[in-house]
Amino acid sequence: QVQVVESGGDLVQPGGSLRLSCAVSGSIYSIYAMDWYRQAPGKQRQLVAASTSAGTTNYADFVKGRFTLSRDNAKNTVYLQMNSLKPEDTAVYFCHAAVDTIVAGLWDYWGQGTQVTVSS
Repeated sequence: QVQVVESGGDLVQPGGSLRLSCAVSGSIYSIYAMDWYRQAPGKQRQLVAASTSAGTTNYADFVKGRFTLSRDNAKNTVYLQMNSLKPEDTAVYFCHAAVDTIVAGLWDYWGQGTQVTVSS
């Protein structure tokens, strides 16, 4: 079993900052991708930032220059530092991990999501 748990969502004013965390635990052999997605009400889930175990990181155009993904492989944890937040960043943020498990091979795992609300 693998668990993915996000934290850090909150209500923040426009222009403010938040840091999301996502911890992956369980029967892990290795973690390949660790990514952040978001889903606003009535909209499809969209990729925000993606990382690989090789150290590459990519960002959606709408967050470039404002959000930073960082990854602590020793702790199986990924972070999303969000600065200069805008009301349109309001969404549930989900963590995704592509995990090579000890007994079941490579699978995709999702967290339960954490709510980010940007409003004055």
